Amino acid sequence: MKTKFLIFFFLGSIIWVISTNLLISEFHTSSNLISMIHIKEIVYISFTTCLFYYFIKRIEELNTSKEDKERLSTLINAMVDFVNFKDEKGRWIEANKVALELFNLEEDQYRGKTDIELGDQARSFYKNSFAHCMISDEETWDSGKIARIEENILQPDGTKKTFDTIKVPLFHEDRSRKGLVIIGRDISEKKRLDELLQESQQQYKSLFLYSQDMIVMMDLSGRITQANPQFKEITGYQPEEVLQQPITHLFPKDLHDEVFKSLEHIRQTNQHIQCEMAMNHKNGPQIILECTAVPMIINNKQAGIICYGKDVTKLRLAEEQLRKTEKLSVVGELSASVAHEIRNPLTSLKGFVQVLTTEDSKHEFYYRIMEEELDRINHIVSELLLLAKPQEIKFIQADIFELLHNVISLLKTEASLHNIQIQLKSYLRTQISILCEPNQLKQLFINLIKNAIEASTDGDGQIMISLEKEEDTAIIKISDNGDGMSPELLTKLGEPFYSSKEKGTGLGLTVSNKIVQSHNGSIHFSSVLHEGTTVTVKLPIQIASRVPVG
Repeated sequence: MKTKFLIFFFLGSIIWVISTNLLISEFHTSSNLISMIHIKEIVYISFTTCLFYYFIKRIEELNTSKEDKERLSTLINAMVDFVNFKDEKGRWIEANKVALELFNLEEDQYRGKTDIELGDQARSFYKNSFAHCMISDEETWDSGKIARIEENILQPDGTKKTFDTIKVPLFHEDRSRKGLVIIGRDISEKKRLDELLQESQQQYKSLFLYSQDMIVMMDLSGRITQANPQFKEITGYQPEEVLQQPITHLFPKDLHDEVFKSLEHIRQTNQHIQCEMAMNHKNGPQIILECTAVPMIINNKQAGIICYGKDVTKLRLAEEQLRKTEKLSVVGELSASVAHEIRNPLTSLKGFVQVLTTEDSKHEFYYRIMEEELDRINHIVSELLLLAKPQEIKFIQADIFELLHNVISLLKTEASLHNIQIQLKSYLRTQISILCEPNQLKQLFINLIKNAIEASTDGDGQIMISLEKEEDTAIIKISDNGDGMSPELLTKLGEPFYSSKEKGTGLGLTVSNKIVQSHNGSIHFSSVLHEGTTVTVKLPIQIASRVPVG
């Protein structure tokens, strides 16, 4: 180009000099020849100067444009994002290496071509991607605004790349299309991590919502920040009721210090703890909670405390019942062997005492005491035998009111000796007939009424016995106005060899419990210190099946 320009300039200059010289010599006189030559030279110099200035300016503009293009190319190729410039017809003008590598294109393949042409030119699996890009381009043009969309590009290896794409439409002053700038960032890895995070959150949410254990989250000060639905099932409180409340709100006051110490231990040592505590229930008695508290670690820092709780109230009651059952089993085996060993010498001793009583009237008083004590031993042995391995019991239909009336008639004399009144009340118009072993129920009522007599105050004692019916259950209540018992004593009632009486063995209530259990009933003691005690016995009303005759 430069060589052509120089040859053109050289030849043009020669032609200019020769032609102008001929013209001057032809039309001008010698007097002004020199002036014309000078004018010609000045015109030539001015023309060539303008010509050179123009070409130098063009070269500078071209060089500047080339440098800008190189800078732009360097800039967009240095970007990790997809960059593409299109003209008003959607033809590719410029694209960086990321864009070319994405569609497996080379530089001489894309310029001046539309997405459809590139889709036909590229391998078949890019056609859908190019078609989708073209549709989103048109939507951007139609909206006339910057658009941000996610575009998925299928890769030859079967994977999919996702781009967060920004499309900027450019317009002329008359709002006709000028160009389109497309910038896309590969967010495939971010999407994968987001999906993993979402999956992890779903797992955590499922664990939190559907766990059978109570889960409570607290801040470092011990205030509740979250509680799962099982929290209501265990404590009776709605999670919303305890949010921002201190965790100690759920525990009895005497356990607050222990709870604070446990939380402080977690904060100081960053270790979990396990414990078993009584917890307040919103609508009932306290429950026994097996707790595991662990530190909540976020970004390697302790951000709170998570507490897992399991209601083990029924389990602990079952364990306690099992211990009592095992104790009764041991007592039964022991009582069977001991009772049989005692009965034989006891019979002999009682016979000898009776003989001595008739022969030695001088020591009759002592013999009578000995005989009473022997009778007492015989009574204890009888109770021990009841705790032995049970024999087959034959249940028959019996009137519960009649059984109570017979027992009261039997014990009224003993009660009268202590000036104690026994009253039986029944508001039922029909008799309550239940399937039972009458002698065992008589033994049960004798034990309970005798306890009430012994607990009542001499002179003004009263024992109230009531019989009621509630659906398919007979309810017998025996109340006295004696000294009553403390809550600590109540919890131990019915245990073998435990008694509040000075000479008691505790076997009477043990036998009573056994009789009630054999009849599928329940027995409950309630007492107020210095006011009295009430025993409530509930027995199911069962009808004996009729056997057809013939």
